[in-house]
Amino acid sequence: MKQKLTNRISEVANNIQFSGTVLVTRNDDVELETSYGYANRSEQIANNNQTRFGIASGCKLFTAIAICQLVESGEISFETKLSDCLKFNFPQFDRSITIHHLLTHTSGIPDYFDEEEMDDFEELWVEQPMYLLRNLEDFLPLFQQKAMKYKMGERFHYNNAGYILLGLIVEHISGMKFDAYIKQHVFGKAAMNSSGYFEFDALPKDTAIGYIDFDDGDWKTNIYSLPVKGGSDGGAFTNTRDMNQLWNALFNHKLLNETYTEKLLTKHTETDEDDQFYGYGIWIEQEEETITKYHVMGYDPGVSFHSAYYPNQEKIVTVCSNQSEGAYDIFLEIEKSNVE
Repeated sequence: MKQKLTNRISEVANNIQFSGTVLVTRNDDVELETSYGYANRSEQIANNNQTRFGIASGCKLFTAIAICQLVESGEISFETKLSDCLKFNFPQFDRSITIHHLLTHTSGIPDYFDEEEMDDFEELWVEQPMYLLRNLEDFLPLFQQKAMKYKMGERFHYNNAGYILLGLIVEHISGMKFDAYIKQHVFGKAAMNSSGYFEFDALPKDTAIGYIDFDDGDWKTNIYSLPVKGGSDGGAFTNTRDMNQLWNALFNHKLLNETYTEKLLTKHTETDEDDQFYGYGIWIEQEEETITKYHVMGYDPGVSFHSAYYPNQEKIVTVCSNQSEGAYDIFLEIEKSNVE
């Protein structure tokens, strides 16, 4: 069975020229662990199971865990209002917006990169150089003065700006920089020893460079396409083994107690997809009232990422890629093998 899965994934990977790493485990038994392509194409340094990849929005789950930890400790609540816990002025925002609204993408605030309106992330850097975005506060000018897009609570609208605000709340309440808090209270507790929020101009060893491929076969790196340092809405680096550690830590209550783990994993709002819901920082799928998958994903120029926990099978699948596309193709093929 393991060899059959390996052969199927290799065939897909070769067809799409996939670059990245794949890990599939069930009950801590490794069913598949393999890598393809290069972490550094110029030097022909191959990807391997230690390679760290950018995961874009896949790390919103880390932010949600941090907020739930602060609620668990009694320092804030999910009903705490944004206007009561940050010093910054948002003149056109509804003053009743709560942390719950931000966590579930139902706040209605404007986004700095609105996927309903923009296709090219690089458009953002025409007026705001990406190399200046090293702190969460640096993102505020991109959306702070804008009007609400929807009424608070009106609908699910995937929103990066809301998670920037959640990161600022973590900083304000904890007294720590956001990345330092996550390193200590999430990565540390989950034994995610290879993960971090690294700057593009100071990447550590074993970190893949992201590549943007063009139809004519040319390519470029993504260092001028993304903020120089990721934050609470996206941009952390991790590897497949660390993501496996995260899922195990979450479901074994090493990050949150049972009550707040359940709160994070609750279907808080319906999304735009059938049978797909959103918890706190996590996507949730169900079939006939039974939850079949908890998952996170992320896409940026030079980044594609999927990771999921299947509760009925106690199975974890993680696909990291340093290309703009490809992770989903591999992920989908693994899911097909689950039902055959």
